[in-house]
Amino acid sequence: MREQEKFMKKAIELSIESVKNGGGPFGAVIVKDGEIISAASNSVTQNNDPTAHAEVNAIRAATQKLGTFDLSGCEIYSSCEPCPMCLGAIYWARLDKLYFANNKSDAKDIGFDDSFIYDEIATDFKNRKVKTYQIMRDEALVAFKNWQNKDDKIKY
Repeated sequence: MREQEKFMKKAIELSIESVKNGGGPFGAVIVKDGEIISAASNSVTQNNDPTAHAEVNAIRAATQKLGTFDLSGCEIYSSCEPCPMCLGAIYWARLDKLYFANNKSDAKDIGFDDSFIYDEIATDFKNRKVKTYQIMRDEALVAFKNWQNKDDKIKY
């Protein structure tokens, strides 16, 4: 079995086990140098946390284990094509590669439809379904200016 298939098999096993334990049907593993660094499943309903998707849980565990927010040099294996939130987290974590099994159409077929989020991202904030207002920009820009002028900042 190819190495990628071994890691994907683990992500799929996590997704199947998650369903048995009351979680969503999603699993993910993060690998570095051929070794699993973290493995997680979806725990949205167990933790009452809408961000507790398998990929986010795996990223959180990997960053804690490695002691860094930068997961360059790592790969993620997900039992399903990541949702917009998870895809964003994958990019922010700087993972080198993403492998997935089920696709977003498969997820949509069982009630996990993220297409409305992709549509909302492309919509001007004034026209989004969640009423969105920009306020106090000038006051908030102080933090941005402070960051910009900070000599000892850690860029991420």
